[in-house]
Amino acid sequence: MKVNSTAQLYAKMLEGYGVTHVFMVPAIFHKAMVAMEDTNITRVTTHHEVSAAYMADGYARASHRPGVVMGQSVGAANIAAGLRDAYLASSPVIAVSGGPHPDTRYRYQYQVIEDFPMFGPVTKFNAMVEKPERLADLLRQAFRAATSGQPGPVHLEIPGRLGEGVLGEGEFEVLVEPQFSKVPAYRAEPDMASVKEALNLLASAQRPVIVAGGGVAMSEAQAEVVKLAEKLNIPVATSPNGKGTLPETHPLSLGMIGVYGRIPTNQIVQEADVVFLLGCKAGALVTGNYKLPKPGTTIIQLDIDPMEIGRIYPAKVGILGDCKVTLQRMIEVAEPLNKDAWVKYAQQTLSGWKKEMAPLTESNAVPMRPERLCKEISACLPDDAIVVADTGHSAIWTGTMVELTKPTQRYIRCSGTLGWAFPASLGVKCAMPDRPVMTFTGDGGLCYHLAELETAARYGINTVVVVNNNRSLQQVKRGIDTAYGGKQWGRSEEIWVFRAGTNFARVAEELGCMGIRVEHPDEISGALKTAFSANRPVLVDVVTDIEAVPAWG
Repeated sequence: MKVNSTAQLYAKMLEGYGVTHVFMVPAIFHKAMVAMEDTNITRVTTHHEVSAAYMADGYARASHRPGVVMGQSVGAANIAAGLRDAYLASSPVIAVSGGPHPDTRYRYQYQVIEDFPMFGPVTKFNAMVEKPERLADLLRQAFRAATSGQPGPVHLEIPGRLGEGVLGEGEFEVLVEPQFSKVPAYRAEPDMASVKEALNLLASAQRPVIVAGGGVAMSEAQAEVVKLAEKLNIPVATSPNGKGTLPETHPLSLGMIGVYGRIPTNQIVQEADVVFLLGCKAGALVTGNYKLPKPGTTIIQLDIDPMEIGRIYPAKVGILGDCKVTLQRMIEVAEPLNKDAWVKYAQQTLSGWKKEMAPLTESNAVPMRPERLCKEISACLPDDAIVVADTGHSAIWTGTMVELTKPTQRYIRCSGTLGWAFPASLGVKCAMPDRPVMTFTGDGGLCYHLAELETAARYGINTVVVVNNNRSLQQVKRGIDTAYGGKQWGRSEEIWVFRAGTNFARVAEELGCMGIRVEHPDEISGALKTAFSANRPVLVDVVTDIEAVPAWG
């Protein structure tokens, strides 16, 4: 197919790669935006470039297809900031921004500085499209880089404050490479000698544990993890990005490990003699600052990126390959194992912790305990729901207390940037319009991108936003207590407490969404059922105890 302008080329190439939404703050590449009138691409105009980047990130993580964010040069630094979370989560986001035109460099062009270097630390591939003739091949390279190997964000800078320097007329061929329209681009086969060596180590172990990471989710290998775990009779823990790999009511499920994980899960992993890391980077958050598993534990590591194998923990056996294909090969050749005593011990350890938590999950206290809120969410989640969690306490509450009980439920969590979850959930819903999407965030996280409630209403992006409203940035309280010598005094609340009584349900109504205020535990279930059936964007403002602190690893 041939077109007569770079604007049409850009629009048709995005469509050819399966892109359904572009998230942006105008104005950028005007003529390409007009050319999208002849495509099925929805142009989502946001209130901030960071929000747009988070939406593209959520879209990418949910669909495993590249999410596209665009902005003019004056917003490029915001886009770069918005790619931080995508980079940490290995999410395939393609960012396009305006930049200095060669004719105006060093001449104080209005609103333009050299933003290009800011993208280096947060992208896999960072390139300048210096001529219209280079748009096609560099756009193909952007999709190739974003989806192959370990996925990640990429950036293309197009010349001109509004990207006008890439405009061109002539004959251009629309050529796309469909294999790079989704992650994984390639299903790399493992070396079978390594597969058999790994299985021998697991067979000889007394206390083996599988740790499923984000690579399992990206490879869509959840079912294979369950089959292998059942065949080998080995308990499975997850990283935050791997949560939901198997239903958390499964007898082999241990739940989430790490700094934000369950205390008993961390204990079990500490006691393991062999740990199998599946698509898991084993970074500080997941390993409890490199203490889980304990140093010296025998490690098997499977990853699509050879640079990740043995990076944190020396691997006794390293397997290079796609998670799904590799696990299929393992299932084919594995012999059933008997680890009943170890599985029984692990489940007893978990059961004891759940009994300790029961007074909080059943609590009728007002203001509410978040543990009770999480229990009600677990009970009300639709079978195919996607939960999107913010960082900090939101990640801990949802990671440890919200149970995903169906294999079709998913969990997508922030990789560290407070406020990410709400705009990211809008991208998730754009990618998965037929599935229920629920965000869990605090009032502190919500306020970062509160204006995007209007975006949700304007485009009919029907997410459910649950706000753990404890009128504070509660997670910092512990550190502030320490700084004050153990007990706060004077004007300490200036540092972490917000104005009391803010009603976010009313704010949501003013911005065009449905708002529901919940002040008593008995109201949670009804509010959630109403929200999931409303067929419009809904914010559920849940008033919780400012003193409530999660039990975490």
